Amino acid sequence: MTRDTRQRRAIRTVFADADGPLGPQEVLDRAQQDVPGIGLATVYRTIKLMLDDHELHAVELPGEPARYEPAERHHSHHHYFKCENCGKVYEVQGCVNNPSSLAPHGFRVTRHEIVLYGVCANCA
Repeated sequence: MTRDTRQRRAIRTVFADADGPLGPQEVLDRAQQDVPGIGLATVYRTIKLMLDDHELHAVELPGEPARYEPAERHHSHHHYFKCENCGKVYEVQGCVNNPSSLAPHGFRVTRHEIVLYGVCANCA
């Protein structure tokens, strides 16, 4: 059993309050608002513990380091939008109506992932 420290509680709160998947540096920046002395090594250790305990899910975007989101959010079907200006990643609700229609004739789609790129509302 792992200890429930102030740092770990702050990191769990950061993930619970996030509107999309976060990278370790984003977690650190937000957690430092509650626990100023928290370090990046603590964030990485806590992320690993949360992954091992199935509290977090890794989000892989092409050519990017992993970001993380609460595991319960991963069970719902959603996609992502990455701001090319600030680098923040947002969850996108909804989906294309018929992704199978995008595949070549005779192909069968078994799953899909969509990442939209552009500029977020804060950067626009």
